[in-house]
Amino acid sequence: MKTIVQFDKWLFNQINQRWTFHVFDGIMPFVRDPLFWVPFYLFMLVLVIMNFPRKAFYWILSAAITVTLTDSISSRIFKPLIGRLRPCNDPELMNRIRLLADHCGQNGSFTSSHAANHFGMAMFFSLTLKPWIGNKAGLFFGWAALVSYAQVYVGVHFPFDVLGGALLGMSIGWMTSKLFHQKTGGLS
Repeated sequence: MKTIVQFDKWLFNQINQRWTFHVFDGIMPFVRDPLFWVPFYLFMLVLVIMNFPRKAFYWILSAAITVTLTDSISSRIFKPLIGRLRPCNDPELMNRIRLLADHCGQNGSFTSSHAANHFGMAMFFSLTLKPWIGNKAGLFFGWAALVSYAQVYVGVHFPFDVLGGALLGMSIGWMTSKLFHQKTGGLS
């Protein structure tokens, strides 16, 4: 277990301190900000409402359930249970990292709620919209990965926090998409 934690800290240091680029220093804090995501998610809501009006209510309800579950399980179960400090609060690292976020949360680090929420939505969107948009559904995971990578880059999460959040989110997104398909027969 110690080796995994050491590797996670090493990888964090690489992303946060060595694999940096001046332009990303200004972009990454913005990428993790909710104001950056809101237009995308509003666009998705409008897209579904306009193209699938009869099933839009259940789709929106399922999406809301997805993000509620990912956020609640990550924040209220895993973070208190695991109790891992964020890199920006870790006494071993806090004076050496580049904290590019406007604050360092005081809640736990594992799992990343940003990663859980965005990967949960990516999985839900991908599985419910794939019949309609085809292989472009994979772009949702690129979006989630960008937001999650930004969490490490700005110094508020370790890479394995993001990985754990991604796995949690994808599991929940898979489950809620299956429930949506059972209830509605899918979007068509």
